[in-house]
Amino acid sequence: MADIAGVFHWTPAVMDGFTIDELMAWRERARQRSGAE
Repeated sequence: MADIAGVFHWTPAVMDGFTIDELMAWRERARQRSGAE
């Protein structure tokens, strides 16, 4: 959740309703957007 929040500026409250699969998908998007390998 920290990776997602750092990239997309979402609060934990916004992500509370996400499933684990949704969190993993958004985390991958955050990784890609940040340029991390």
